Amino acid sequence: MKVHFIAIGGSAMHNLAIALSRKGIEVTGSDDEIFEPSRSRLEKQGVLPDAIGWNVHRIVQSLDAVILGMHAREDNPELQEAKRLAIPIFSYPEYLYEQSKTKKRIVIGGSHGKTTITSMLLHVCKKQNIDVDYMVGAQLEGYDCMVRLTDTSEYMILEGDEYLSSPIDRRPKFHLYKPDVALISGIAWDHINVFPTFENYVLQFDLFCSEIKENGFLIYNSLDNEVERIAHKFKNALNTQAYETPVFKSLNNGTEVTWDSIQYPLQIFGSHNLQNMIGAMHLAKHLDISNAQFLMGMADFTGAGKRLQKVTEQGSFVMYKDFAHSPSKLKATTGAVKEQYGDRKIIACMELHTFSSLRKDFLPFYKDCMNAADHALVYYSPEVVAHKKLDALSVEDVQKAFGDNVVVKNTTASVLEYVYEVTDDNCVLLMMSSGNFDGIDYDALGTELSA
Repeated sequence: MKVHFIAIGGSAMHNLAIALSRKGIEVTGSDDEIFEPSRSRLEKQGVLPDAIGWNVHRIVQSLDAVILGMHAREDNPELQEAKRLAIPIFSYPEYLYEQSKTKKRIVIGGSHGKTTITSMLLHVCKKQNIDVDYMVGAQLEGYDCMVRLTDTSEYMILEGDEYLSSPIDRRPKFHLYKPDVALISGIAWDHINVFPTFENYVLQFDLFCSEIKENGFLIYNSLDNEVERIAHKFKNALNTQAYETPVFKSLNNGTEVTWDSIQYPLQIFGSHNLQNMIGAMHLAKHLDISNAQFLMGMADFTGAGKRLQKVTEQGSFVMYKDFAHSPSKLKATTGAVKEQYGDRKIIACMELHTFSSLRKDFLPFYKDCMNAADHALVYYSPEVVAHKKLDALSVEDVQKAFGDNVVVKNTTASVLEYVYEVTDDNCVLLMMSSGNFDGIDYDALGTELSA
């Protein structure tokens, strides 16, 4: 087998390229830019392109498939050559399905919590020595590649992203996986550049459920009204299983959950994380993992990468970083920290970084979403707004959208100045972004603040 990747340097694409190479498939690729850590990982596997740029001579008749990444354009010369030679062209999710169509596919969907639920399930599978293939959308600790494909595993666990599949395939990725077992964690409008209305966005999850195999299973968060409505629609066509927040109490070092009258100590905290865990527990039943085995296996789980991940703790000062960027994620994460550390000052800082979050017409959805914090800061970069070709934002625009309790900054230096000013020995600092506030070193900041 010979497979060529167009836009091999993408965060998802390079992981799939490595996984296929490890499976014994001959992999080549091209890209017009490859950044770290993709570059080093591809080089270590021996599949880093020998030169940057597109080269039609890499597209040869002997290729069995071309995999097209979202970073490529529709007029990409390699894509046009592959079409001319009639080489089969796949999007990333299409090829994952091709590699897993003989397996039992478990797909985790939702606007938030996907990576956490997937990582929880993988964590317990590893502890139970259950052989699974997988695809996760973020780098997890203890894994050197976030895609695994084998000929031996009976199961395929897939994080089901609702974003588009490729430049020539406008279907959401999770529509292509055809799950045997699916989960929806929650629905909150996102990707507004692709799904222009809330109704259109919700429709994608309805269509996702229609792709679940006949007599398949849908596990869903019953606390989300839109998810509950969709699950009710499919209750006669599918086997449905609702979940919600379990009975729990907060501990100094985490949470204690009660299930079937048994107490299970955990290191994670926050109602949304506990909901994610119960959803993952119900998925685990389909891999023959009992509830008790799952909950005991979760005792040492500390979280997915950048999902309420502890940076440092010294005395009564603790710092976390989190991937939260949408209104629902900000509200859930900030609320969870306040719930866990109610006796400390909560300082919540977030960066507007995604395309949706920097849209002036989307900003009002952030109203009051950081109210749980004692001090709340929002940062945006005017340069990033311009780079994304969006309407310019003013500090006043952002301030008005978030509410009066939020301080707005538009330089990294002013963010750090504010953090140093309000931080003390009895507080929790929460840094939330899908970026890094344009260069803040979280580890160095945490070390300095806790000194």
